[in-house]
Amino acid sequence: MACGRIADHGFLADGRSAVLVDRSGSVNWWCPARFDAPSAFARLLDDDAGHWVIRPEGGFSTSRAYLTDTLVLRTVFTTATGSVALIDALALEPGARGHEVGLHSPRLLARVVRGLSGEVPLRLHYRPRFEYGRMVPLLERRDGALVASAASARLDLRSTVPLACEVGEASASFTVRAGEKCHFTLGYAPAYDAGPPAVLDAQQVIDDAAAGWRSWMGLHDYRGRYREQVRRSALVMQGMTYRPSGAVVAAPTMSLPEELGGERNYDYRYAWVRDFSFSLEALWRVACTDELNLHVGWLTRSMGMNDGIVPIMYGVEGERDLTEHHLEHLAGFAGSRPVLVGNDAWRQRQNDVHGEPLSAAWLMREYLDPMPPDLRQLLRAMTERAARDWPLPDAGMWEARDAERHYVSSKVQCWTALDRAVRFGSHLGSEADVARWAAARDAVRRAVLTQGWSDRLTAYTGAFDSDELDASVLLMPLVGFLPAGDPRMRSTIRVIEERLSHDGLLRRWAGDPAGFLICSFWLVSCLALAGERARAGQLFERLAARANDLGLFSEQIDPYSGEALGNFPQAFSHIGLINAAGDLTDLDAGRHDVPPAPDRLIPAGQDGPRPTTAR
Repeated sequence: MACGRIADHGFLADGRSAVLVDRSGSVNWWCPARFDAPSAFARLLDDDAGHWVIRPEGGFSTSRAYLTDTLVLRTVFTTATGSVALIDALALEPGARGHEVGLHSPRLLARVVRGLSGEVPLRLHYRPRFEYGRMVPLLERRDGALVASAASARLDLRSTVPLACEVGEASASFTVRAGEKCHFTLGYAPAYDAGPPAVLDAQQVIDDAAAGWRSWMGLHDYRGRYREQVRRSALVMQGMTYRPSGAVVAAPTMSLPEELGGERNYDYRYAWVRDFSFSLEALWRVACTDELNLHVGWLTRSMGMNDGIVPIMYGVEGERDLTEHHLEHLAGFAGSRPVLVGNDAWRQRQNDVHGEPLSAAWLMREYLDPMPPDLRQLLRAMTERAARDWPLPDAGMWEARDAERHYVSSKVQCWTALDRAVRFGSHLGSEADVARWAAARDAVRRAVLTQGWSDRLTAYTGAFDSDELDASVLLMPLVGFLPAGDPRMRSTIRVIEERLSHDGLLRRWAGDPAGFLICSFWLVSCLALAGERARAGQLFERLAARANDLGLFSEQIDPYSGEALGNFPQAFSHIGLINAAGDLTDLDAGRHDVPPAPDRLIPAGQDGPRPTTAR
């Protein structure tokens, strides 16, 4: 049985890894060691790559929801003879609360079936396949568990219903009546130099996970517009955070296609510096600054100092070599091949990377005073790189693999790096060369305003001296490069919306196969900043309604079929929702933290202001 649509899946997390489970009760994705480790269940990419399903025997209908303020999923199956609830959760460390959630999770999946009415015959099919489906494990009964082992992994399945074993899989048929419960746990442990998987009670895992997530949510409130959508997105972002290091993965999945049957199927289980900057803004929006040191620590340790091209992405513990290769034995989601592990974008020059750390640090300046020495050193290095490299072509923020170009958004983010460094002034240390940085900043601005503009299109375009539109230039007002009300910027916003948008979904460029959600949310912010607040609010609500029934967004959405595309759930999309809602809230309140328009920038040679409150 195929795994269905991308949007059919719910998302579970424990601060180390993620599970995707579909509407029919099938676990179709889990890399239990950590987000970017080999999978134990990968049915998303091939029907033979592993799954664990618990579902009714015959026909059924499904409704589902997360328990309030949690990542604990409750799915109700209704049949002709009765109904049951299936509750799924990844375990948190017992008793973990608040900022301890996810730091020491035991890597265990709990599932509880509870009879609600009548009686329901169910079936269970358990088929682990390690190493992305390459390995059929040995199954043996040991110490009350069904132990699956192969290569360096071990999974212990514990069940209150009898399991019948075959080669590499197990099954069960059982009936649940109203008031009855069946418990299942699946624990992971490395095969070597570690003890066996944790042994925990399934119901206690679910209760403790619910309490843990609620305690985290209780520390991070948001009182602005679209509160429920923002809070759900904040929880999803926390679920995509690798808590031991503070890295936020772009998505917990790999090789889900941007176009069904297409070739752009990339591995997103890594942490991008670009996402880091937008993530910190989103966390600031939801009053989640207590973990700033953890996130900044990951950034400074990962980026370090480097004489070559600055990597724009890293493994969740700071690994740099993310060399890409094909898994030729997998069919791919909906036949979309190649199936890729690793991501060769780590090799690219993407000059916008210089601006993201400085943009994030400026936004969070109140909480970085005094600034940690390693962060100060990193920000100076990124400023010097921006001053040196901004004239160079690069791969751009969409990671083009054909040729380097002079992308406007890359130049703008180099401007952002230099602008924020000038503002910080001597707070970046005695080596801060504010006058030289200001001169470089002004040179970038002149180049963008002249070479980035197309008279034919009456818009800023994706690259210098080009007539190709690109939604990435919507960042210009969001970082303060130009006011949204500037006549040329207003024209750019209008032209991009007219030519790249369909049914509220904005493509990145003319040939993009689907609407890209974060760009669509950038359009919301640009419209609001340009004074079209009512229309911005209407667009926000249309986009928010594109989430699946659990409030989860993919990377892209086909504007014609409504099909979710790309890796799922996607941090960029949820970040876009949070920041657009925050922009609408700030504008309603008459405040916004985008730096002032360029004609009011700090003159060359003057020191930047002492950091003050971010709002």
